Amino acid sequence: MQVTFIDSEEAWYRMLPLTYTRPVADLRVGILKIHEKWGTVLEVDETYFVSKDYLEVQFAKPQSKTLSIRSGLLPNAELVDVIRKLGANQVVVNGGNLLAGYFSPDEPFEVGSRVSIEIKDATTVNYPWDIFRLNGEEIGRDFDLITKNRSSQPQTDPNTKTYGQHIFLEEGVTIKSAVLNAEGGPIYIGKNAEVQEGSLIRGPFALCEHSVVNMGAKIKGDSTIGPHSKVGGEVSNSVIQGYSNKGHDGFLGNSVIGEWCNLGADTNNSNLKNNYANVKMWDFHSSRFKDTGMQFCGLIMGDHSKCGINTMFNTGTTIGVSANIFGDGFPRNFIPSFSWGGASGFSTYPTKKVFETARHVLTRRGKELTKEDESILSAIFEFTSEFRVWEKK
Repeated sequence: MQVTFIDSEEAWYRMLPLTYTRPVADLRVGILKIHEKWGTVLEVDETYFVSKDYLEVQFAKPQSKTLSIRSGLLPNAELVDVIRKLGANQVVVNGGNLLAGYFSPDEPFEVGSRVSIEIKDATTVNYPWDIFRLNGEEIGRDFDLITKNRSSQPQTDPNTKTYGQHIFLEEGVTIKSAVLNAEGGPIYIGKNAEVQEGSLIRGPFALCEHSVVNMGAKIKGDSTIGPHSKVGGEVSNSVIQGYSNKGHDGFLGNSVIGEWCNLGADTNNSNLKNNYANVKMWDFHSSRFKDTGMQFCGLIMGDHSKCGINTMFNTGTTIGVSANIFGDGFPRNFIPSFSWGGASGFSTYPTKKVFETARHVLTRRGKELTKEDESILSAIFEFTSEFRVWEKK
């Protein structure tokens, strides 16, 4: 089966800054990325994406008719069953919203004259904060999907204490003198991941392949640490997409961190306002702050962004791509892409310097900054210039 994930203009904008560097379906929610979930349940052979043109250098578009799925849609049993039986002239809808159907590359993703099949239950990731809001439930779904008819590797360390039955360890996992409590939800530890001494972990929790929980970490439920990442300190209901570090003490709560990010030692974010009011976050689609409807909402950080030691982020802070934040005080709660500075003000972080840093960072993970990577970052630099207001003075 060939599947294409469709980003509408509005859906892509709403998921910024995380989607500057990827289509919506390439975001991790739970253990797996959205397209990986569908790839597993539908046994997909080839995956394509329709998104921003500048992303095509890394995310291929379809060349023929494929099953097309709304990009932020999460699979469930009813939806998967309907899609498996879907005819060529049928589409799946929910509340008037088109979810899936068979489309050619030159056809608009619209119901048109097709026969609509209405389903009752559909969950879509619409805003960045939906990622941590839905993460606990999605860890449970992905856990069942990944571990079905499989056996966990044995936990052999006598000094590690476990509670609950739903703990799954992949091959090559190392755990020493830790506490894993899965009574509130499953715990999944990916291939060649490591949980170091003194770590306290509550489920639902996912540690993806080749990632490390550092000594003495306190990980609360509904959290995911993506592949090739390091995490320490206190983490609650947060998702690190992958290839990023929060290796030291400090608090990260109700947050989403992109790839190739680094949080300096003792970085802390607020996830609750002092007056307990709903948190507002920057909405790129409307270019204003939007009420999330949530009391707990922390930090959204785009790919390749970094912050120095002792950085403090206010409740509901959004940071774009390739920003470098440092200094004392609270920086503003919307920091545009390619910003350099902090509470005292910002200047522009030029792409030449961004590329130099990215090369160093990727090399540490055995990766290389490709021409395609540079092309995407350059496009984002131009695309986001409107938000760097100091350039216009």
